[in-house]
Amino acid sequence: MKTYPDLIACEHCDTVYRRRQLASGEAASCPVCAAVLYRSSRLDLDRWLALTVAAAIVFVIANINPVIHISFQGLSNDATLWQAAVALDYGLVAPIAIPAAMTVIIVPFMQISLLGWVLIHARRGRRAPGFATAMRMLVALRPWSMVEVALLGIMVAVIKLSGYMDVAPGAGIWATAVLMVLIVLIAKRDLQDLWQMTERRALHDEAAA
Repeated sequence: MKTYPDLIACEHCDTVYRRRQLASGEAASCPVCAAVLYRSSRLDLDRWLALTVAAAIVFVIANINPVIHISFQGLSNDATLWQAAVALDYGLVAPIAIPAAMTVIIVPFMQISLLGWVLIHARRGRRAPGFATAMRMLVALRPWSMVEVALLGIMVAVIKLSGYMDVAPGAGIWATAVLMVLIVLIAKRDLQDLWQMTERRALHDEAAA
């Protein structure tokens, strides 16, 4: 199927436009429905990949270290993100255990993994195997990543529990805070740029074949 990398269609009204080079910080909007077509970003491919690798490292730290440390009358306990999600699997709140684990742990993991996969190949000037599927999944996963909600919930729990027992934040909570920022940075970048970056090489490979 013939492709047209110099054209872009509005995803809301299907109006087709010719792409033009944008200055840093600019955004192209559809005159018909006012939707944003694409944006220019200061985050180039190398920086994007570096932030994704950093997010992967911080994700591991956030999941293996406790987010809070609780002490009460000589007894103490730690809780990681996974343990917090498992703890919800009891009583009346059990139905939210799976959504909590999905939005706080599984979805961010999939975002980081898929983005790292396509970026590593894009840096080499080619499309990753399963490129189209990975891109569609990245778009679908965006609304389901809620690390900031988890961080807010942990902070509320720390404040409420501190009135009854000794509660101290663990390394996991700081890593979660950093992960929240990194997820926003790598996920808000316009994914259409990846199609554009790899289009010419894909067309070259098809012509060579």
